[in-house]
Amino acid sequence: MDNHTFLDPLRNLPGIRAAWVERIGGLPIEGGRDEAMCLLRPHHERAVATFADGAAWWRAEQVHGNSVAVVPGAPTHDAADGLPVVPGVDGLVTATPGVVLSIYVADCGPIWLADPRRRAIGLLHSGKKGTETNILGEGLRVMAERFGSLPGDVVAVLGPCIRPPDYEVDFAKTIAEQAKAAGVGSFSDCGCNTASDLERFYSYRKEHGTTGRMMALLTLDTPP
Repeated sequence: MDNHTFLDPLRNLPGIRAAWVERIGGLPIEGGRDEAMCLLRPHHERAVATFADGAAWWRAEQVHGNSVAVVPGAPTHDAADGLPVVPGVDGLVTATPGVVLSIYVADCGPIWLADPRRRAIGLLHSGKKGTETNILGEGLRVMAERFGSLPGDVVAVLGPCIRPPDYEVDFAKTIAEQAKAAGVGSFSDCGCNTASDLERFYSYRKEHGTTGRMMALLTLDTPP
């Protein structure tokens, strides 16, 4: 989870921590998403424990929509790997310290959001469909409605995702345009293409659906 300098715009904010878990080397995955998530569970649990030991861990179900839930407090059900997810959403936001937000991706784009002024954060899953329905705009709307966040105060980072020429839709470019149109104060894109480096990344498209998932993490530290 170290040395991902593209997260520095977030890590440089007081009290905000962000992390990124890439491909788990040597872990054979031969089935679909549910099997992959079961195999990845112990590795990701250890990653979360290293990132924020003992913190509450929240995950979105990720249905390729644009719904965003506020946590804690949202209803959950158990996913195939036996861990709870918030159903029907592709984004999570919170202003509660000590809560870990997590998103899984394997070509879609993870978007980290942080408002240091209101001490609010969000984590979004934005692939082709999520970008088409502007989940970034919805995440900003929910943060404004629930926490008073202004787009100009928000720092946003787009992580590794699939890009041309390996995918015909440049949704990373669209996300950048959406951030600009929304008035996001600081937006940065890591520029990494998940389909171009299978040593580091899982790629649903490149691996024809038989692949794992990377994990994005974000939390607010509890004030001293």
